[in-house]
Amino acid sequence: MNTDAFTAHESNVRRYCRAFPTVFTKALGATIWDETGKPFIDFLVGSGALNYGHNNPNILIPAIEYLVGENILLSLDMYTAAKRDFIEAFVDCILKPRGLSYKIQFPGPTGTNANEAALALARKYTGRSSVMAFTNAYHGMSLGSLAVSGSASTREQGGVARHDVIRVPYDGYPSQTFDSASYIDHVLGDPGSGIEKPAAIILEPIQAEGGMNTASAPWLSEIQRICRKHGVILIVDDVQAGAGRTGHFFSFEFAKIEPDIVCLSKSLSGSGSPLSIVLIRPDLDIWKPGEHSGTFRGNNFAFVTAGAMCKLWSDRQFTAGVERTALKLQTHLDRLVAKFPRYIEQKRGRGLMAGLKCRSQAVVGRVHDVAFENGLLIESSGPNRDVIKVLPPITISDDELDHGIAILNQALQEQDNA
Repeated sequence: MNTDAFTAHESNVRRYCRAFPTVFTKALGATIWDETGKPFIDFLVGSGALNYGHNNPNILIPAIEYLVGENILLSLDMYTAAKRDFIEAFVDCILKPRGLSYKIQFPGPTGTNANEAALALARKYTGRSSVMAFTNAYHGMSLGSLAVSGSASTREQGGVARHDVIRVPYDGYPSQTFDSASYIDHVLGDPGSGIEKPAAIILEPIQAEGGMNTASAPWLSEIQRICRKHGVILIVDDVQAGAGRTGHFFSFEFAKIEPDIVCLSKSLSGSGSPLSIVLIRPDLDIWKPGEHSGTFRGNNFAFVTAGAMCKLWSDRQFTAGVERTALKLQTHLDRLVAKFPRYIEQKRGRGLMAGLKCRSQAVVGRVHDVAFENGLLIESSGPNRDVIKVLPPITISDDELDHGIAILNQALQEQDNA
C-alpha cells in the first residue's frame, strides 16, 4: 500500500483515511474495494452522501449520456434544460405527492451553503438577528453553521466569536422527563425570561453527528406550533437525514409537519456530486436578484443525477424495497441490542439512519477497528464518540446487508477478548 503522496503532501486535517488506512479504487452498490482487491461493505456511504449506493446505474446512466453529449456542466443560475428537468422532477415526484409547495433556491454545492442561506433569509424576513438552536446539533463548517452547532469542539473551529445564538434542549435532553418544547414555548412568551424572540428555530429531525438522537413526532409538531404562535421561522436541516435516509424522502414526513424552510444536500444528487437546495415557503422568498450567490450553484451533472433519483420515488417497487430494507435493518439491530447488553445501551435513529449507543468510547473504537479488518466501514458519532452509526445505502441488497451485520456482530463478540 503506497500512501507516500498523501502523507507527504496532504494536510494534517485529513481524517477518514486515518480511520480506514487503505487505498480504495472502485465501488458498486454497497461494496467498495481497495487496490489489493479486498471488498468492504460500506455502512459509511460518504457520511450519508451516497444513500443510493455507489454508481447506481439508474442514476448514472442518464448522466453518462449527458456527459458525452457536449452538454452544459456549469451554468451559475442561468436557465438550462438540465435544471428545468430537475425542477420538474423534484416538484412532480417529491413535492406534489406530499402536498408540499416550496420555491427552490440553489445556494451553492454543500449542506452548509444551504443552511447559511436559510439563516440569512430568516433574518432578512423577520428583521431579527438571533437564532434558536439545539443541544448536540451539527449544521456545517462555515461560520454561521458553526455558530448554531452544539458541540464545543465544532464551535471552536474558525477562531472567531459567534453570537446571536440561543441554545435550547433538544427532544429528550437532558432526560426524557424534561419537556423541552414546553420550555421553549414558555421562555418565548415570558417577557421576563431574558430570551429575545429569534428569527428562526433550526433543527435536525435526527441529530446524526450529535449521537443519532431522534425527535418524536409529537415534539416536532409542537415545535412547529410554537414557531407559528410566536412568528418564528422553522428551518429543518435535512442535509443528512433527508433524501430517503429514514425510509421517507424527508425525515420530517412521519410527523406530518410542513417546515417554513428545508435544507437538502448530501444525497440529493444521488451520485455523490455536490448539490444543495433550500426549499422556501413561497411568501418567505423575498430575496432580491443576486442577493445571495455561489459560483457552483449550477452543477448540471448533479441536476441530471438528482432528477433520475427523484424519479425513483415514483416507482412503488422502489419505495416498497426501501421500506422493507429499513425494517430488516431495524430487526437486525434489535437483535444486536438484545444479544450484547454489556456493550450496547440502546438503539437510536429511525429507518435506515440508525445507531447503536454503546457503553463507552472504547467499545466503539474496538468495534470500528475489528470491523474494518474484517471488511466493514462504519463511523462513530456523538459528543463522546460512543455511538456506532449504521448508514447502509437505502438500496443495499439483502446479501450485502446480512454480510455487514454479520461483521458487526463478530466485532461485538470480540469485545470479550479485548
